[in-house]
Amino acid sequence: MVVTVSFSLLSDRFLTVHSLAVILVRVAELGIVATGIAFLMIAGEFDLSVSSTFAFAPVIVAVLMGSGGLDPVTASLIGLSLACLIGFINSRLVIKLGLPSFIATLGMMMFLRGTVLAITGGFLQRFEGGYLFRQILAGTIWGFFRSSIVWTLLICLLLALVLSRTRYGNWVFAVGGRKETSRMMGIPVAKVKTINFVVCSFLAALAGLISFARLGMVAPTTGIGMELEAIASAVIGGCLLTGGFGSVAGAFMGAFMIAMIQHGLILVGAPPYWYTAFVGVLLVGGAAINIAIGRRSR
Repeated sequence: MVVTVSFSLLSDRFLTVHSLAVILVRVAELGIVATGIAFLMIAGEFDLSVSSTFAFAPVIVAVLMGSGGLDPVTASLIGLSLACLIGFINSRLVIKLGLPSFIATLGMMMFLRGTVLAITGGFLQRFEGGYLFRQILAGTIWGFFRSSIVWTLLICLLLALVLSRTRYGNWVFAVGGRKETSRMMGIPVAKVKTINFVVCSFLAALAGLISFARLGMVAPTTGIGMELEAIASAVIGGCLLTGGFGSVAGAFMGAFMIAMIQHGLILVGAPPYWYTAFVGVLLVGGAAINIAIGRRSR
């Protein structure tokens, strides 16, 4: 509310249908990544490689469609499958080797970014054909809005139902809150974390494909910094850094707030680096509030 009122006073173009449509485009892609991050953070882990997965999947799809001659659906299924493999490898590094998820996924982030640069040679990759496929993923509806926001809302609803209405959702909260206690109770801790790593990578790749379909191209630098935006969204939305508490709806609202700030700063003519500063302040503030709430509840 404070963000909305502030920017509406600073710019008369902020509270318009067109402005909302622009914000929702950003929310659609960041929101999908943020919900995946929240799903994993609740289980007590992080994934910094989502930003590189966001670029890696569409680059693979572009190469398969261009040089390989595959149709968009088949190429996308391969790209999403590779993203799931990335998530699985991350889980093995954390669970089997005992690496902290921060280190394991940081290494994966750098590896994937280097792979993307090597594949593309630093050049843009274009979406070859597939008009209907692009329309389904990120086509325009009602003149202003895009179908990508529908995909985001469906994903948020699905994950929210999993967390709140299923036994698996209870396992996720238990694993993030009390891992050893969960193991003694017979909860498959390794299986839960593996699934969440895979889901997180899958959603990052899906968001990347939606961005690819919307823009019609992907750059080697696409997604850089998105991992911090997604984590900030989850933290602002109430996810504890220590795991065991949070919601995908909160992460979505966090992504919405970040998108509003980004668009609002553009409308008021603020220098672009102020956006990064605002995200940093929100991340620290959100984490501090979460810690205070956690201490009070204990």
